[in-house]
Amino acid sequence: MGKLFGVDDGRLQPIAADVHDPKSVARACAGAHGAVNAVSLYVERGAETFRSVHVGAAERVATEARRAGVQRFVHVSGIGADPTSRSPYIRSRGEGEQAVRNAFPGAIIIRPAVVFAPDDNFLTTLLVLLRRLPVYPMFGRGRTRLQPVFVEDVAEAIVRCIERAGQDQTIFECAGPDVYTYAQLLKTIAAEAGIGAVLAPLPFSLWHLLGFLGELLPSPPITRNQVELMEVDTVASTELPGCNDLGVSPRSIVPVLQTMLRNLGGCRQPDQRS
Repeated sequence: MGKLFGVDDGRLQPIAADVHDPKSVARACAGAHGAVNAVSLYVERGAETFRSVHVGAAERVATEARRAGVQRFVHVSGIGADPTSRSPYIRSRGEGEQAVRNAFPGAIIIRPAVVFAPDDNFLTTLLVLLRRLPVYPMFGRGRTRLQPVFVEDVAEAIVRCIERAGQDQTIFECAGPDVYTYAQLLKTIAAEAGIGAVLAPLPFSLWHLLGFLGELLPSPPITRNQVELMEVDTVASTELPGCNDLGVSPRSIVPVLQTMLRNLGGCRQPDQRS
């Protein structure tokens, strides 16, 4: 299932839709000027596979949007999407982009970097683990490069794509203004929260095993595809347009983190661990 939004008298109205049901998607797209597909999957369960969601459902939504006369179609993918990747997750993302472009010529692809927000599962999880664990296990040696982007900046970029009269570019890689190694990002978060973090390298081979075991649980704390994503840099290409080309000035992670910590009452407090 998914939730699409339509505009009625200037207000957004939620419309329930099932991305696996063409008729449901067609009803949701009827009369719309623009449509956005941002449905994603991190853990495969039964018929809900990376291919069925990232490729099949994406193609279905693009097809029904074209048939409904939608003028602008935006497909949210991810930096690093590659149809030739050995990773099932990354490969399905790349195949999904191809399927969308075939189904809706002129479709715009938005590839965000790692997305963060004050109430997300990214910053919040890192902060909780840094506070609770006496030693924080890193992915590999913490050298993977990340360029985190604020969720509202990605949303604004999508809106700009729908609103623009002419569109010469069809792929935009949206990333924040700062590039961190994974270790640098952890140290930045720990410093802002006043945590004396101890970081320890952990081989990716062991992370893959933990991901496999995690997927056996009802709510996996870690999955193999998440490990695979941390093995490759998630940095915007210098050869593709991004947020700035859409008139969006991406925000740094630090001010958002500081706001988040103030709301939690934990900005630059001394480490309370014993």
